[in-house]
Amino acid sequence: MLFTDLGLSEPILRAIAEEGYTSPTPIQAKSIPAVLKGGDLLAAAQTGTGKTAGFTLPILQRLTSSKASSGKRLLRVLILTPTRELAAQVQESVVTYGKYTGLKSTVIFGGVGANPQIKAIAGGLDILVATPGRLLDLMSQNCVSLKDIEILVLDEADRMLDMGFLRDIKKILAALPKQRQNLLFSATFSTEIKALADGLLNAPELIEVARSNSANEAIAQLIHPVDRTKKHPLLAHLIQSNDWKQVLVFTRTKHGANKLVTQLEKDGITSMAIHGNKSQSARTKALADFKAGKLTALVATDIAARGIDIDQLPHVVNYDLPNVSEDYVHRIGRTGRAGSNGVAVSLVCVDEHQMLKDIEKLIKQKLPQEVIAGFEPDPNAVAQPIQLRSQQHQQSRKPRPAGLGGAPAKKAPAKRSSPPKRSFNR
Repeated sequence: MLFTDLGLSEPILRAIAEEGYTSPTPIQAKSIPAVLKGGDLLAAAQTGTGKTAGFTLPILQRLTSSKASSGKRLLRVLILTPTRELAAQVQESVVTYGKYTGLKSTVIFGGVGANPQIKAIAGGLDILVATPGRLLDLMSQNCVSLKDIEILVLDEADRMLDMGFLRDIKKILAALPKQRQNLLFSATFSTEIKALADGLLNAPELIEVARSNSANEAIAQLIHPVDRTKKHPLLAHLIQSNDWKQVLVFTRTKHGANKLVTQLEKDGITSMAIHGNKSQSARTKALADFKAGKLTALVATDIAARGIDIDQLPHVVNYDLPNVSEDYVHRIGRTGRAGSNGVAVSLVCVDEHQMLKDIEKLIKQKLPQEVIAGFEPDPNAVAQPIQLRSQQHQQSRKPRPAGLGGAPAKKAPAKRSSPPKRSFNR
């Protein structure tokens, strides 16, 4: 199937072609026609499968094919995302593929000044991409009206619930017209997501392109048992002995991320951390340097790393296993994207044995284990309690949890020498 088979207009197809793409991914091939029909949609696909274009492309098509009833430019589409970084990526997709449509859009999120955002909204918009917190802030100041919204998108809805945004979402829903199209996109179909969908969606079309809560088969997964005090030396050993050039490392806490960066730098491994306590410019620089190959290791917490989109990222390391099993699938989904292969390594100490069992139960597979010589775990080690994630969420709500924010680093224009048919994951 080609994009030209999906009923998209020439201006949108031209923008897609300029990016070098001709073939949709499975989620795009199914969701684009569904959105164009005008009905509600509940879609699940693994991270990295192209959910963003699955809704941005048909939304652009719908807006260009039907003018606002008043003839004036009205805010007709609201796209909600859980983090700044995700919001910025969605906005980048809207701008990239809508550049010949004449539609106007902007993105709003916290952590930066509100005045430029208020000015952009006042100038007239067709599409608004927003995080819940900043949107509610501007709504409370009467700076944005949602009375003309025709299409609502909840992107990464599972993460929004996980981050405690359900109350904010309900406040926003109450300000929307009752008659509208609702699109809910999620990495998984959890019980909570199904409950949200039941209350939000009207006879939705259901799309699921991969088995729920499954790990990408293109990702080689491996467990290295190790004592908690030897995790840092083992990580440095793996990076240096295997000559890893680019590795995304997940830690459980912001403090842990900062500490690990300091340790890796002492080992001569260029590293930066990305988490909610970092400044906007620091987060943007860290991701840009990592994408450009200036950093070997990008150390991230779950909230900050959600939505990081790096072409052909070879290695992901779970320095700490996540407390929420579904996050394991999201984490390792940073690699093995768009058909490329990736390696996901987890350093597991005695404290995390139950977490590992929960993850294996979720993904319905036993993960292979390999003890690295010189890093054998103490068989008599006693497990210590790990801080519950809910406590971390409580601490991270002020300021609101965020990803990078700002515009993600733009890829340099590629010299197209690839085969003519290509699918994309934006």
